[in-house]
Amino acid sequence: MFSFFKKKKIVAHLKLSGVIGNAGKFRQGIDFSGQEEVIKKAFSLKKAVCVAISINSPGGSPVQSHLIYNFIRQQAKKNKKKVIVFAEDVAASGGYLISCAGDEIYANSSSIIGSIGVIYSSFGFTEFIKKIGVERRVHTAGKNKNTLDPFLEEKNEDIERLKKIQLDLHKNYSGEYKFNFFHINSL
Repeated sequence: MFSFFKKKKIVAHLKLSGVIGNAGKFRQGIDFSGQEEVIKKAFSLKKAVCVAISINSPGGSPVQSHLIYNFIRQQAKKNKKKVIVFAEDVAASGGYLISCAGDEIYANSSSIIGSIGVIYSSFGFTEFIKKIGVERRVHTAGKNKNTLDPFLEEKNEDIERLKKIQLDLHKNYSGEYKFNFFHINSL
């Protein structure tokens, strides 16, 4: 009869964009404490039939990614709301993990998706500092505090320890989060 008497359905929308974790003093990234209230508010909207999340993130902190993922799933269950995720340019690493909180995930065929992994990179300056006559002085308390110091020679045991840490972190980070993405241009 009269359209203004009909109850309108709405969709709550969250936009998560940037590096996950604290990206610096002036460029705050996506972190749990900065998103908690926004996520809670989106899921608490009574008229919202679902929550849509747009994600555009290359990833970052595994801890912050897990916290956000778990909170989204907790709120979805608590408020009985479906979660639909739209991957924009990038949903990689921690961005992929957060995307997996969706009941449905949509991505463009050109979106960069996935790539959960762990990386450590450094430089070796041992020959350089010898050549310019610099003496490196390091004083530590505790075992392995100068592991892979770029100014010291690499030790095999340090490399093996780092690889084990990376594999353990990667296993924990990527273990249960597998999802098939729907490509927007193929629907």
